[in-house]
Amino acid sequence: MRLSPIFSNAPGFLGAFLLALSATSCEKESKAAGEWSGPVVTADAAPPETSAEPAPVVIGKPEVSIIQEPDSPGSLRFIAYNIENWLTMDRYVDGKRVNSKPKPDSEKEAIVTILARHQPDVVGICEIGTKEDLAELQQLLKEAGVDLPHAHHTGGADDTRRLAMLSRFPFASTQLHESLEYELEGKTMGMGRGILDATVDSPIGPIRFLGAHLKSKREIPEADQEMMRRAEAHLLRDQATSILTADPSARLIVYGDMNDTRQASAIRTIRGPSKGPTKLGMAFMRDSRAETWTHFWEYQDVYSRFDYVFFSMPMTDGVLWDECRIIDDPEWKDASDHRALLFVLE
Repeated sequence: MRLSPIFSNAPGFLGAFLLALSATSCEKESKAAGEWSGPVVTADAAPPETSAEPAPVVIGKPEVSIIQEPDSPGSLRFIAYNIENWLTMDRYVDGKRVNSKPKPDSEKEAIVTILARHQPDVVGICEIGTKEDLAELQQLLKEAGVDLPHAHHTGGADDTRRLAMLSRFPFASTQLHESLEYELEGKTMGMGRGILDATVDSPIGPIRFLGAHLKSKREIPEADQEMMRRAEAHLLRDQATSILTADPSARLIVYGDMNDTRQASAIRTIRGPSKGPTKLGMAFMRDSRAETWTHFWEYQDVYSRFDYVFFSMPMTDGVLWDECRIIDDPEWKDASDHRALLFVLE
């Protein structure tokens, strides 16, 4: 599942070449549309491309090279991240199956390196194991200079892979959603990873988060995987609709590994109606090469955008688009099969 340091399999170089050829015309289109003079940045657009390479970080007793971001003092830095099986499970080591092995230390260190470099205030996590696993991550981050003392751990029918949140700021409230069930093909099924529901009492005001990790694209004998994902998306959408109907001014972030592409039914379901107070905007972020994929499935040799941040309309003016991005630090390939999303608010 590892790529070479120069990303020899990634679809980056051709895209970067074509992007360079089209840069002038894109800028003209942006100005003609009445947008700002740089690349187009809207609720469905990306921050400007940057060619800056982040400095390396050494974990242990690290001297962390932190990226100095130009966000305002009254901002909140949120990272959504599937950290790929930070838990104990059967794994393959040197081609042999080994029972009950934790996530390798090298992968853990890569995750901590990335997070320490980008200094998040809140981290929404997919694929954590037990509360002890979460406490380990929390401690490693603290040792690396990222103190996130407030933790929330939850999940659904899957008792192996859970959802969690770490925050620099206290939680104003958390809610458990224990009856997340749906009917499919004559069976009653539970939402695999559930929904994380937490409100952070941040310096820019309360922000409510709904986190999810929808059914994977891997087939299972119990039911059709796409229909399962669509059903789980409806459950997530129901929660968002309930929140925004009760309070149209609510600042709500819906995030996670949705295991589907942008125009898929599950993603359209989560976004909701195209107009009205329950609509969710999509943060259409890019990496430093202007690419949008967040997941590499090595078995199928496929790059896809599976990870998302959606937001309620009252938050639109507070998004610092120049700071939002898909994090493509060199360590991403050692950390997880997903790349993290950075979303910055003021």
